Amino acid sequence: MRPMIAEYDPKKKEVRNDLSDVMVKYKVDPIEIPVEQQAGSTLPLMEIPGRDVEADEDYDPFKHRKLAHPTSDMDTLIHLLKGSLGSGILAMPMAFLNAGLYFGLVATFLIGGICTYCVHVLVKTSHELCRRMQKPSLGFAETAEAAFLSGPPAMHKFSRLAKALVNSFLVIDLLGCCCVYIVFVSKNIKQVADFYAKDSEWFPHDMDVRIYMALLLPLLISMNLIRNLKYLAPFSMLANLLVGTGMGITFYYLFQDIPSVSERKPFAGFNHLPTFFGTAIFALEGIGVVMPLENNMKTPRHFIGCPGVLNTGMFFVVSLYAFTGFFGYLKYGDMTSGSITINLPEDEVLGQSVKLMIAVAIFFTYSLQFYVPMDIIWRNVRHWFGAKKNLAEYSIRIFIIIITLCIAIAIPNLGPFISLVGAVCLSFLGLIFPSIIEIVAFWDRPNGLGRFNWVLWKNLFLISFGILGFLTGSYVSIIEIIESKE
Repeated sequence: MRPMIAEYDPKKKEVRNDLSDVMVKYKVDPIEIPVEQQAGSTLPLMEIPGRDVEADEDYDPFKHRKLAHPTSDMDTLIHLLKGSLGSGILAMPMAFLNAGLYFGLVATFLIGGICTYCVHVLVKTSHELCRRMQKPSLGFAETAEAAFLSGPPAMHKFSRLAKALVNSFLVIDLLGCCCVYIVFVSKNIKQVADFYAKDSEWFPHDMDVRIYMALLLPLLISMNLIRNLKYLAPFSMLANLLVGTGMGITFYYLFQDIPSVSERKPFAGFNHLPTFFGTAIFALEGIGVVMPLENNMKTPRHFIGCPGVLNTGMFFVVSLYAFTGFFGYLKYGDMTSGSITINLPEDEVLGQSVKLMIAVAIFFTYSLQFYVPMDIIWRNVRHWFGAKKNLAEYSIRIFIIIITLCIAIAIPNLGPFISLVGAVCLSFLGLIFPSIIEIVAFWDRPNGLGRFNWVLWKNLFLISFGILGFLTGSYVSIIEIIESKE
């Protein structure tokens, strides 16, 4: 059988299979990833000479992965826990405030289960597409592109759009998290500074939190001009140590003088559920780290097996988040803040130390979170800048940092901000996109959608659930942001 590369021709509005002027458009960069020279997909749909489509199913992508330093199951589990246990855990008590004590407990495990299942769908579909495309591994955006390229012919022309959409939402999500981090760090520092400034003659008392955000700008710029990830590794280790210590002290406070569960609402009401959904999915959804971890495993089949690395890791993550949310809301009730650290005593050195430790840890996490969207943006614009690439990259970094700071200053209300980021970005990344990718990838395959098309109906439910969460969560969060300004 003749080798073939399928490429969409935007001028003729059709998919082109001619090799004559397509093969020359692809080269391999230093990390052996096909890079597109002109219009068309970065993932050519290829068939190996002398083999038919059915024989391609025998291709095992795991045997073709060439990894310099593959990770073991335990290493991957640890990385998954580190990637999923972020600042969102500090917002879980606020999520329970908007859901109720018992309903929040049940709903947290339900949303955690749905998020975990959607990750399963994404990883399984990625494995299938690796076999079809005969590629050892695919990232999230590349999986979306490959699904549309290998799906129904009518979908081929949308492959680049699918990849661009996934990358765009990843960038918006991660930069949104960076904005949340700025608000979080500033609020915690302000609490400690206000306590010591009330009797000071030279330091202004009760200074606006926006001023603290502005004062962070030089530090943010200096940290995020570091372009090599290995130089950020020590800051990551320090951040993990600070978060672990800070959370340990936080739990110490949570278990002091715990009130009766009868003093808390079992269900907060339907009008608060959209805010709960946005906050919970912001905290629980770690889909951005899943594909890189799975692609670097020594035994990738163990990632989604039973019990599997994913199931084990997400069980611990969801349980810890539910535990923190339950006891945080039980302790502070209607006084629960957007971050549980803000509720800690202001007049105790131990409480103040937690606020500062978590603030420093989240500040360092900003740099790690910023690295991924900056990498995506730079890979798509670096060809515009000729010989002045270094100057251009530094300028873009500084510009994006300033943008995140301006957004944080414009929306200093931590709770609704977290809910808005979760509702807008993670509804799509965690629920809608994996479902669409599976539908397109298996649409025209024999029995690909299962008996009675149950795969289709299941994914339509998940898409509807994601859209409902996106619309209601965004609406309620925006209303709360507007009302807080008034």
